[in-house]
Amino acid sequence: MCGRYAITLPPEAVRAYFGYRETPNFPPRYNIAPTQPIPVVAAEPRSAGAVRHFQLMRWGFLPGFVKDPKGFPLIINARAETMADKPSYRAALQRRRCLVIADGFYEWRKGAAPGGRREVSRPFLIRRVSGEPMGLAGLYETWCDPTGGEIDTACIITTPANSLAALVHDRMPAILEPGDFVPWLDVDGVRAARALAVLKPAPDAALELVEIGPAVNWVANDDVRLQQPIAAPIRAAGGELLI
Repeated sequence: MCGRYAITLPPEAVRAYFGYRETPNFPPRYNIAPTQPIPVVAAEPRSAGAVRHFQLMRWGFLPGFVKDPKGFPLIINARAETMADKPSYRAALQRRRCLVIADGFYEWRKGAAPGGRREVSRPFLIRRVSGEPMGLAGLYETWCDPTGGEIDTACIITTPANSLAALVHDRMPAILEPGDFVPWLDVDGVRAARALAVLKPAPDAALELVEIGPAVNWVANDDVRLQQPIAAPIRAAGGELLI
């Protein structure tokens, strides 16, 4: 699962990494939560080389068949292994694939508090060792209300966790490498079955796991202090996790 994430790198660095045409100037976000606007990258249909564009969408996917969002569960994640068989995602997987821009995401590990008196959830930041952005595979849909109003909505696709992320959760976002952006975004040139092949757990050695303080638990907290480590990062080297 991915229920909270961050975008903290300069907009110019993000634009260079993803290669979209727009030049948005967005502030760093350290605590992005469901239902909030999120930046995504989508490709222009029927364009040579699948020209990429920056867009803002609501984090919370609404399939086109939904009549009343109030009676429909909030979809923030879709499982890579099963979404091709789900009516909610079938059309978007064929025609509306995107990348959710990020540079880190958060997960919580349940465990005993000091002294063992009660169970607590300890937050961890997972990010690239290289410090580069993350392109999280996503799907989007434009939902239309009965009056003709439209809202662009999106969700993040998840895979089983790699060995590093599994220390805190059994799922993780599908993090695509730049070489996989084209097969994922080019909905005209690449069929869904082939696009699904790029959805796999990230290599352990590409990421690090950083325990942070509890301030991230509250959505209203959104500043650099949230990512202050309280322990040395956990990384993988030579096939072993360095804990």
